[in-house]
Amino acid sequence: MTLFGRTFDGTEIASLASMLLVLVLWISVWRGNRRESHWLKTWNAERKARREAEIAAEGGEPRSPSEKSEPRGPWG
Repeated sequence: MTLFGRTFDGTEIASLASMLLVLVLWISVWRGNRRESHWLKTWNAERKARREAEIAAEGGEPRSPSEKSEPRGPWG
């Protein structure tokens, strides 16, 4: 095979093909990671909005975990 005036043998063609496959694999993993992080951010935002709506529906202010108004855990 000749490309730009240079003749490539079998090993050079195989290495070019493997580098191209590695690039495709890297791009697909990168895109999947981006999708996962985007999904996680939207899920956290929706979860926070649902929690704030529940608190507003109860008519109370969000309490800090340090308040000891009710016992928590198996030991009270």
